[in-house]
Amino acid sequence: MFNNLLLYLYIFMSSAMTVTKVVNFMINKMLGKLRTLMRTLDQPLQAYIVTNSDPHKNEYLANTYKRLEFISGFSGSSATVIITDNKALLWTDGRYYTQANNELSSDWTLMKSGLVTTPTEGTWLSQNLPKGSIVGVDPQCIDCTIWQTIQNELERGGQKLVPVKKNLIDEVWSDKKPAVLNEIKPLALKYSGKLSGEKVENIRKAMLEKEVDTLIVTALDEIAWLLNLRGSDIEYNPVFFSFVVLSHDSLYFFVDETRITDEIRDHFRNENIDVTIQPYDNVYNFISTLMNCVKKVWVPKTASYLIYSLIPEQKRYCEPSIIALMKAIKNQTEVEYMVNAHIRDGVSLCRLYAWLEEEVPKGGVTELSAAAQLEKYREETDDYIGPSFPTISSSGPNAAVIHYRPSEETNRKITENEIYLCDTGGQWLGGTTDVTRTMHFGIPTQMERECFTRVFKGQTALGTTIFPNKLKGNCLDAIARLALWKVGLDYGHGTGHGIGSYLNVHEGPMGISNRPFPDDPGLQENMFVSNEPGFYLEGKFGIRLENIVHITSAQTPHNFNDRGYLTMDTITLCPIQTKMLLISELTPCEIDYLNSYHKKCFEILGPLLKNKGYEAAYKWLQRETQPI
Repeated sequence: MFNNLLLYLYIFMSSAMTVTKVVNFMINKMLGKLRTLMRTLDQPLQAYIVTNSDPHKNEYLANTYKRLEFISGFSGSSATVIITDNKALLWTDGRYYTQANNELSSDWTLMKSGLVTTPTEGTWLSQNLPKGSIVGVDPQCIDCTIWQTIQNELERGGQKLVPVKKNLIDEVWSDKKPAVLNEIKPLALKYSGKLSGEKVENIRKAMLEKEVDTLIVTALDEIAWLLNLRGSDIEYNPVFFSFVVLSHDSLYFFVDETRITDEIRDHFRNENIDVTIQPYDNVYNFISTLMNCVKKVWVPKTASYLIYSLIPEQKRYCEPSIIALMKAIKNQTEVEYMVNAHIRDGVSLCRLYAWLEEEVPKGGVTELSAAAQLEKYREETDDYIGPSFPTISSSGPNAAVIHYRPSEETNRKITENEIYLCDTGGQWLGGTTDVTRTMHFGIPTQMERECFTRVFKGQTALGTTIFPNKLKGNCLDAIARLALWKVGLDYGHGTGHGIGSYLNVHEGPMGISNRPFPDDPGLQENMFVSNEPGFYLEGKFGIRLENIVHITSAQTPHNFNDRGYLTMDTITLCPIQTKMLLISELTPCEIDYLNSYHKKCFEILGPLLKNKGYEAAYKWLQRETQPI
């Protein structure tokens, strides 16, 4: 951000400003430059939209695409910014309200998405800009459905949405660095469980059923899954920048050609696919030229508006990608590696919490040192690749920030007087994990125990429910909230997300939330989703319990309309801290469930800890899994 380091140091030292104040000072200068640029374009803009996205709609962004963070200072993963000549507004959802309040300067207005009093981005623009106003956005970084929604709202207000080919943030980001392109590696059949050639054939069958002759693939995790390749272009996500265009007889792979090694070419032959390599940036010209010889093109609803606009309306089949659903339903090999990854992670987690129980009373453990200790333990397990997202290691009031990430500036000690919440995950060859536990290393308050107990009740109710095959996750969400609702409490995030198999930690198209997922195909056998209710008291504490569950078939005495019924098998292995529970408030079924889960944790993890010589972790696990 700072093109002149000497100037930065001078400002800092001469005015005794904090780092945050200096960052805000520079952000304010960038806003001024951006507004000048908006006014001096050939077609001046009255507003400019900045999305927290890239050409592939990744949740986690490579540094080169962190434009929204550059211009606003907000580091959360979900947000939209609108900048006018005299306003700077940021929309984000309930997961990030507290974080946004902490990170945004007084130049910004926080728009709390999800509240009935908060207008959508398009509604705000249509109501606050004069008729005839022009609103610009980078067409590579806004998906076609969001574009259409905002465009329709603006048209009703007499304004216009236009694509701006040069991203205006890049124009004022003078020291922006290009994307890092790391090595791409084949994923062996022993981990993928299915040849790429077989996946391609299954997709082509689906294309025939939909009467389309071309499929455009823009999501990086879909490409990695399809080609049985993995990379590391984006931190935490084993993906690589590329596009795929698939027809009934060809597969075009748009990627930096220098990255395609002999090993990858051999991999394609062994996977029974014929791949034509094209330069990454050629995809737009290729799609445009392709329109002369195709009848129907399947363009996913998550594709950028730029790609969408290259396809004539009469040739578009704009629906969710078939690959997203295929990827979400794991094959037997993927199921086994997912379970195995959670066992390995369980060993690391037991070691962490045993270490914390011993070290926290000594007074030297911080949020950052706890996260580092967990990473050390994970690195000592077989086939470990790295974290699947930044560890949320949070104590006391920091735990109330739902997507908190510790830094040197915010780092707090973990003490015996406050709750400690750790939401963390790892990538292993074949499997991805995501787990949250909330612990107290002293004596929790009655309020903390009551809230924890109700969160546990919600997680147990959802994790033991039986439901019809292909039921949409939105229908299950209330089950996890009922115990909280009964006393007037709730939480501001979804209850469950899909998870990849050595892929992205957040995976669609399904999810469990109090808002509907429009493309949710319904929960199906061999999907994996999270089960993570919580409660957060701003400025005080936060509680979340998260398990990954495997969707499996349920045996029921009846089978209405031959639909079939499903249930959830928890594969996360880490004890629930029983001293945080109000045992008298639990039902016999909840107690039986907890005792059964703890027995499973001890029987699976105990021998592994014992054989490795992790005696302290073994004794901790033994204590924490005693029946109640």
